[in-house]
Amino acid sequence: MLLFGVTLITLGAVLPDLKIKFSLDEITAGALFAILPFGILSGSLVFGYFCDRYGYKGLLSISSLMVAAGLVGMALPGSLLLLKICIFIFGFGGGCINGATNALVSDISDKNKGANLSLLGVFFAIGALGMPLILGILREGLGFEKILFMVAAIAALIFAIILFVRFPPAKNTGGMHSGQMFRLMGDRVLLLIAFFLFFQSSLEAVVHNWITTYLNESLGIAKDKALYALTLNVVGMAVMRLLMGTVFRNASGQTLLWVSVVMMLASSVMLYGASGFTGATIALVVLGAGMAAGFPMMYAIAGRRHAAISATAFSFILSIALIGNMLINYLMGIIAKNYGIENVTTLIIAEVAAMAILYGYIFKKSKSDSSL
Repeated sequence: MLLFGVTLITLGAVLPDLKIKFSLDEITAGALFAILPFGILSGSLVFGYFCDRYGYKGLLSISSLMVAAGLVGMALPGSLLLLKICIFIFGFGGGCINGATNALVSDISDKNKGANLSLLGVFFAIGALGMPLILGILREGLGFEKILFMVAAIAALIFAIILFVRFPPAKNTGGMHSGQMFRLMGDRVLLLIAFFLFFQSSLEAVVHNWITTYLNESLGIAKDKALYALTLNVVGMAVMRLLMGTVFRNASGQTLLWVSVVMMLASSVMLYGASGFTGATIALVVLGAGMAAGFPMMYAIAGRRHAAISATAFSFILSIALIGNMLINYLMGIIAKNYGIENVTTLIIAEVAAMAILYGYIFKKSKSDSSL
């Protein structure tokens, strides 16, 4: 998951260097950003079948090598076409790692699935926060290419470690039969979870991609302070997931999710009304903490409902979540262009409200079978 955190952040962190290296204009640079989520989505679509049928070891080892290869390709001199291919490979490997690691933790956790998945999510935050920090500290002395080589070496080391780790055996060596597929696709709770994560994933994308522009242009907050506020949003999520995996690990998923929904509702309204740096930063920290429970707790519910094909179930809901990420992020771009960036806070409130309604239905429908 640390590698996946690195995957999501690296392209944005090195884009200024890539623009200089390949003489990219804004349109071409923007096209590179479209390739990464497409690669992640592609990996998310396929990992479930392979993990359930062949086990986790092969896919995780190959995916680690793909991340390493993508990083090396981004650092080496070459054509723009090669760069695009490497970004796709990089994203594909990261998408497989994200889905497979979550499904694996769900499979090996007989108890406290949500708590253990929350701890796994902490490593994503470490990767997402650590990569820009490493680039900021070492870029001047080493250059971004050498830093990418170093991170690629870490990915290769993880590949080597995976080879010596014992993983659970494959659960469906004969492949998934039609009855399992029909039960999966006909599970209304799983569909509700998928669309809850559709909004959760897109909410994270909107906050991470647009909130600094909003703080700078609408509230007049300096860019460095806006980035600091965004960083604290990620820290808030990481700290809350750490608490969920330790201090609150025995708390019910139902309680944690309701608390999270309330925190998101309150903080999104607070962000809408914020007029300065302090108020906006507090709102973003609380919003980050509120967003912490969404993915791990919903994964836990899905893992309990479809234990025999958990990776396939995760692949299904994660793919819909990533589609939401791309669609709503694109929608926000249209809104910002035509109606102004100040509408980002209204969109955040609308997304949180949709998540609250969906969770109400999830709670109602899954209460009887104790999957919460």
